[in-house]
Amino acid sequence: MSRALLVTGGAGFIGANFVYYWCQRYPKDRVVVYDALTYAGNRSSLSTLEEQGRIVFVEGDICDGAKVKKALAEQEIDTLVHFAAESHVDRSITSPDAFIQTNLIGTYTLLAAAKEVWLGGSGRPHRFHHVSTDEVFGSLGAEDPAFTETLRYEPNSPYSASKAGSDHLVRAYHHTYGLEVTTSNCSNNYGPFHFPEKLIPLCLTNILDGRPLPVYGDGTNIRDWLYVEDHARGIERVITDGKPGETYNIGGNNEWANIDIVKLLCVALDQRFSVDPILAERFPDSPAAGGDSASLITYVEDRAGHDWRYAINADKIERTLGFVPAETFETGIAKTLDWYLANEAWWRPLLRR
Repeated sequence: MSRALLVTGGAGFIGANFVYYWCQRYPKDRVVVYDALTYAGNRSSLSTLEEQGRIVFVEGDICDGAKVKKALAEQEIDTLVHFAAESHVDRSITSPDAFIQTNLIGTYTLLAAAKEVWLGGSGRPHRFHHVSTDEVFGSLGAEDPAFTETLRYEPNSPYSASKAGSDHLVRAYHHTYGLEVTTSNCSNNYGPFHFPEKLIPLCLTNILDGRPLPVYGDGTNIRDWLYVEDHARGIERVITDGKPGETYNIGGNNEWANIDIVKLLCVALDQRFSVDPILAERFPDSPAAGGDSASLITYVEDRAGHDWRYAINADKIERTLGFVPAETFETGIAKTLDWYLANEAWWRPLLRR
């Protein structure tokens, strides 16, 4: 049976990768991308699918309830996949208003619209899938067990607090009104189409341009990393077979200290330059041509309230839905590096904003 999906934030990093994955896996499904095209939303990420007529694009704010209801009703949507969010912790510390508006008010607006259209109108079978983060659980110590779905929420930044609030709203709409919802909490993603303010794409593009690689504090903060297409695969499993009302952790079982990630990227680019002399011509300011990308590492003052460690326990989704990541960190980083080297035309304009 074919589906009609509304993907909020589908022009963002994870959303765009999900849209490509879903269109490839389910060519008969109708996919509507709903995105406000803020600084991190890039319609050009979806240009191939738009040119092929594979998606419908609706530019709109998720806080615009009338527009959301119109899209749900006119497009006969039965599956809403909610990626749209403000997600950069540093921005949430300096400018939290946008995070409360988008992540809390926006999610509420979507839920209210879905309730009205699906429960008060069409009555069609439906699914509202909400994409959240591991940051809602707070910070772990070195020996603490990884986050499970039943762990108490302890968000420490305006970003994670706004996402925690949105998670609670989604749960409430299921238990109070019977809306068919699922939620997934993921670890740090990496891969193609990643806006170059986040660690991995920031380091890649800075190395190529010979700019400093800023590392907070001593660089020992630890994150669990998940290749973005694996995340899309995990969400697919939750949408197709997940139990309504349930939450599923999607993780990479792949913990790395930030400084080790930065050093890994330095070595990887040094190796690429050593075997491909054209790269030195394309990126003449990069020290990678001399095998010295690590010289760019610069330690900077730690950010306020910096969580020390995140780690996802993904046993539930493996046990109940049979999902495990397909990519190792080595294969995922290689694919990511290949993509950024081949798609300078995508990321270069973003650095000029």
